[in-house]
Amino acid sequence: MELRDLIVTPLILAGVLLFAFLIRPSVTDQITRKYFFPALVLRIAGALAVGLIYQFYYTGGDTFNYHTNGSRILWEAFVQSPYIGFKLFFGDQNVAGGYAFVSKMPFFTDPSSFAVIQLAAFFDLFTFSSYSGTAILFAVLGFIGSWMMFQTFYDLYPHLHKWLAWSIFFIPSVLFWGSGILKDTITFACVGITLYCTYALFIKKRFKVVTIVLILASTLLLYKIKIYILLTFVPAMILWVFFENLSKIRNRITRVFAAPLVILVAGSLAVFAALKAGEDNPKYALNKLAETAQVTAYDIRYWTGRAGGSGYSLGELDGTFNSMVKLAPQAIVVSLFRPFIWEVNNPLMFISAIEAFLFLFFLIIVMMRSNFFFLKALSNPTVVFCLGFSLIFAFAVGVSTYNFGTLVRYKIPMLPFFIIALVLIDDLSRQERIKRLG
Repeated sequence: MELRDLIVTPLILAGVLLFAFLIRPSVTDQITRKYFFPALVLRIAGALAVGLIYQFYYTGGDTFNYHTNGSRILWEAFVQSPYIGFKLFFGDQNVAGGYAFVSKMPFFTDPSSFAVIQLAAFFDLFTFSSYSGTAILFAVLGFIGSWMMFQTFYDLYPHLHKWLAWSIFFIPSVLFWGSGILKDTITFACVGITLYCTYALFIKKRFKVVTIVLILASTLLLYKIKIYILLTFVPAMILWVFFENLSKIRNRITRVFAAPLVILVAGSLAVFAALKAGEDNPKYALNKLAETAQVTAYDIRYWTGRAGGSGYSLGELDGTFNSMVKLAPQAIVVSLFRPFIWEVNNPLMFISAIEAFLFLFFLIIVMMRSNFFFLKALSNPTVVFCLGFSLIFAFAVGVSTYNFGTLVRYKIPMLPFFIIALVLIDDLSRQERIKRLG
């Protein structure tokens, strides 16, 4: 952080808050208005906190490689020569005069990381490459995704607005890791945007060009930055769309006969989507997933993440599906409910442990309160979607990470869905109890 941050950041912050004040009436109602500014301001605070933690606690890291050793270099290239800056922005490392800049960017040849640098460089044009100013714009992007996610679930369950707000806006790890100049901010935003646009297009039947553009852009970014999110989220969402539309058929006999066809078509589309997503990246082809999980887990555990001292092990991975599936229960537990308090060895890990304990406590409370009505709640398409996606995603990141410090970032896309699933199970079970007693 530099002098430019002290000059530019207040101006960027004032502009963001003014714009938010002007658009709030068009994106909120009387109930949701009270969540708008708290959610936005906390996102911005989270983004600035990421910069401070990385500078004074970690003394470096990914966020600096994305900005100081990434987008800042592109910005300097653009200032020196708009032509060189433009060519480098689109990944042309052979442009004359470009080597002096490319040699300073460690992530230039990494497509997923360079996508973050490109977005940061675009924001840098408005912030004069101020880290804090650009971080605030990343926070705004994260907020947009979270607000669209909130709007989706609020439209379905308006009476649960308070619980939905807590589930989406106020989970500490999501606020922190989903706000700064990081891949996770972009991917979390993309999940929210994709969810909202899919719901608008295929469930509410609101066809707009801007909605189609947004869904294409967000899925493309997910594909470029973290394809494994796409591999788990899109199939679950396809099944959700089909079952939500099936549930709107009033005739029960028609629903019963249509259900097998819906399952077949939705399942086929989900598998097709997973196959297509893995076509251009052999690591994520279905027949290579187990091997990729093994390589990634051991690399993070014993090489790239070893210095943090927060590694864990679920057992041996040998690159086969059998070894991976055997570890599924442990992988889900580690993603949702660990680290345990006694596994903590640094302050950030302690916060993660407290959060994980609260997730476990909430699960126990919901299970005790729902009793046998739990099974009835599982007939709800949204519950199945949220629970299915969160559990599959928890398995995927838990079995392929083997490091708590990395896992806390990787798992944030599924945390709101897991808590929302529990909230819906509790609410639907309560309604069923009232119905039967009344």
